[in-house]
Amino acid sequence: MTGTVYMVHTIDTEGPLYEPIEIKFERLNELFGINDVVPSYSNLEKLSRGEIDLGNKTALIQDVLKSHKANTLGSWEEIHEMLNRVCSEEFRNLFPDKNNNGWVFNWYCMDHIGYSVNPRKRDMGHHNIYDVYKSLVDSQPWSRDTIEFHFHPMSTYREAHRCATHYLRTPDLYQILCRRIIDRDFFPAGYRAGFQAERPDSHWFLEQFIPYDMSNMATENTTDIDNSIDFKNGRSGNWRKAPSDWSVYHPSHDDYQLEGNCRRLIGRALNVRSRIANITQEEMDKAFIRAQSGQDTLVGLCSHDWRDLQPEIETIYEMLKVSRERFPDVDFKYSPATEAFHSQLSEEELAQDPLEMSLTFHKEVPGEDVAFLEIKTIKGRVFGPQPFLAIKTKSRNYIHDNLDFSVEDGVWYYAFHTDTIPLSDIEHIGIAANDILGNTCILHFLPDQYV
Repeated sequence: MTGTVYMVHTIDTEGPLYEPIEIKFERLNELFGINDVVPSYSNLEKLSRGEIDLGNKTALIQDVLKSHKANTLGSWEEIHEMLNRVCSEEFRNLFPDKNNNGWVFNWYCMDHIGYSVNPRKRDMGHHNIYDVYKSLVDSQPWSRDTIEFHFHPMSTYREAHRCATHYLRTPDLYQILCRRIIDRDFFPAGYRAGFQAERPDSHWFLEQFIPYDMSNMATENTTDIDNSIDFKNGRSGNWRKAPSDWSVYHPSHDDYQLEGNCRRLIGRALNVRSRIANITQEEMDKAFIRAQSGQDTLVGLCSHDWRDLQPEIETIYEMLKVSRERFPDVDFKYSPATEAFHSQLSEEELAQDPLEMSLTFHKEVPGEDVAFLEIKTIKGRVFGPQPFLAIKTKSRNYIHDNLDFSVEDGVWYYAFHTDTIPLSDIEHIGIAANDILGNTCILHFLPDQYV
């Protein structure tokens, strides 16, 4: 019996990316170390034709400057034009899977916040990008599209066009998630790392809260990564030791690239028509061969919303048609990430009840105890050691805090104590958690309702 190939198109959803000629040359210099070519449209054309001799970098730069890779969508008007085209039911259905279903997008949305420098005109503010794509998904319930989470750690000089690797040097990660829970009643079950870069801090953060990680970009041949200044020596996207056979794995505690006994599942996603770690016909065939051996196989494909998705989809589908002809007995289907990860779970995990939790407020008993919240698991099991606690104060500050653990499994408390925050300063509390099935449970507490 053959397995199924689950095609998961992940979109790093970041909004417009403005790129004038000077910034194009700045990017080329950062990628390949060229600083002696004068920025001009004339020289850009010459570089794209390989007419400026830069040694072994000539062909690499020429490849990067192919029209699709070089062009970005610099305004919401351009992105909306693209989305109206590729998200239409008519366009999606031009590329049917074996069940005649149309294309599915997984929108991994980020917020641009806290930056001091913004030369590429990123859309700044909480929820700005999320709201655009939430509206899109809500308007197309037939599409099966999903919204997940993407994050760029803050750079040293707070530059919006940079992506660092240390997640906990600023409070931005917690600010974004607290606001997403309280303001939008949303908490992600799926994640993609900015520049596919993970480190111990992000590895351990994800282990607490998010079950599905689509950041692995391992390839057998790392020449393209080693030739890129921003990726060599494990700088970004370091997955050299991770599985490259389309297997999904639980990572090791000390090394996210190695298989181990951690909770979350890591899937592999290769880029589409990019400069590094690209999906190829050989890679697509590898997935079909794996499925032919009887294993359900998750194939992640990575794009960005600031590039035209149409040629990328057309490229993927041409590969799919070839693989389908070579392996006609293998089913493939376009899939939300959660559904694809379900195919990788054990029977015991799949048999779990969907997560349900309760939240009970206990009033202060003078002389005995302060007021506190009790969070209890009713059904299923929380992924990680505790739910995520988000607090909004009356001064409109958003705070993340830890919960207290009961001796009883699946029960937590939060006390309004002098060591935490007084109840009188609370406007809104959100409690959010996932289970291993990707179900999300969010509870809300508004003290004014108990006055």
